[in-house]
Order: sequence, then structure tokens, then C-alpha cells
Amino acid sequence: MWRTNLTVALIVLGTLGLYTAVANVIPQVESAVPEEVTLGADATPEQLVAAGDQVFHGAGGCTACHGLGTRAPDLLGSIGTRCAEREPGKSCKQYLHESLVDPTAYVVEGFQPIMPDMSRTLSDAQIWSAVAYLESQGGEVTVTGADVTAAAADEGATGEAAGGGAGAGGAAGETDPRAIIQALGCTACHAGPDGGGGVGPPLSAMAGLEPDYIRRSILEPAADTAKGFEAMAGTMPPTFGDQLTAHQLEILVAYLAGGEGR
Repeated sequence: MWRTNLTVALIVLGTLGLYTAVANVIPQVESAVPEEVTLGADATPEQLVAAGDQVFHGAGGCTACHGLGTRAPDLLGSIGTRCAEREPGKSCKQYLHESLVDPTAYVVEGFQPIMPDMSRTLSDAQIWSAVAYLESQGGEVTVTGADVTAAAADEGATGEAAGGGAGAGGAAGETDPRAIIQALGCTACHAGPDGGGGVGPPLSAMAGLEPDYIRRSILEPAADTAKGFEAMAGTMPPTFGDQLTAHQLEILVAYLAGGEGR
């Protein structure tokens, strides 16, 4: 009898050990949404710039393209000195804000219109703080807390999230994969069922691929580059792991692997 009990115990312990090992190799995604930028009407230029620095180098994923000098203009150090000269009749603040929320309105000569509408993934406070940070790169910061609160007031008056739900982490509480894709602005670069860009592989190309590969492509986009898109390597922001909950990530992976992105 004791041999039987010992055998059962060993099987149980072996099974637990196996599942523990498997769990440890699965990429862990923080389920909580990123900390929101909270700025009021009394926000100082220094506070706005500091928050914008975090957006530029973090949640915004801006450094994936800007600063390389190839896919997008280099912004650091000098954009604040030339932003007011880009579009006639527009101030530096107006031009930079437009560049974030309507990036195809004006495309710098020599570059492709590959930048997505950042209002789909960033809140109004994050966008305005990013504008302040960019103005500080060689120029005068004219963004004020009033810009942030005015945007919040407009949002409240319409009852709609001007940032596409971004204030709650990009895809917010969405569980519909198409809604997640729209909230994250994926189709700005990847063609989907309803159209989209051609900067990266179409979503349909994920059909039949291993879920682990798709998951890594979302969390660590620089790990592999799809054949035929080598020139765009590094374009996809590595910040989606911060914008998606673990549950949303698995919904998206299953959707793409199942070929429903066609």
C-alpha cells in the first residue's frame, strides 16, 4: 500500500512541478493599466515637460521611429526651434498637437506617412504633455494646464473619450478583439478586415502561426522581422505589453492565430 501511495505522491509532485515550469516560461504581462498622467489647470511647465518626457520615452513608443533619422524626423534637441515654421499660420503648439492627433495632415518631406493617430492610445493629458516636452527641445513651452483641462471639459461635454479610451490604458476594458485592434491603432500600419496601412504585415498573415510567436511579436516586436518588411524593423512600439491586460493579450493572440484578422 505504501508503494502505491508513494507512487501517487510522486506523480502529483511531478505534475505540479511541470505546470510550475510551464507557467514560468510564459511571458508575464502586467494586468494593471499604466499610471495615468494627472495634470490640472495649475500644472507648471516643468511638470508638463516631465510628464511628456515619460510619454515620449515610454507609453508613446516615440523612440521606435524618432531619433533614428531614417523613418521619422529626429525631434530631440531642436524640434522646439523649428516647429513654428512647419505650417504657415500655425504656432509650434498647434503644429505639434496636430502631428500627434492628425499625423497625415502634414508629412515632413522625405518621410512616409507611417505615424499612427496617437489619440487612439494616449489620453489628452498625455498628448498635451508630449507637446510640452517637444516644445522644450530648443524652444519655449507654451502648453499650459488650461490646455489639458479644456480638452477634459470638451470630452465631458460630448460624453465621449477624445483619446479613444486611451485614458484607461489604450484598449481600456475592451474584450472584443476588433475593438482592441482599433483602440491600439494597429490598422495604421497593418491591413485588417476593414482596411489599413502597409507599413507592417497584414493581420491576416498571422493566421495559423504559433500563438507564442504572435505573443512575442506583440510584446517584443524587435525580436523578429517579417520577411519583406526589413526596412521597417523597429517601427512597431514595444509598449503594447503596458497597454494590454494579460486577458486582452490572449484574446488578441487567439483572434490573430485563428485567422479572424482576415
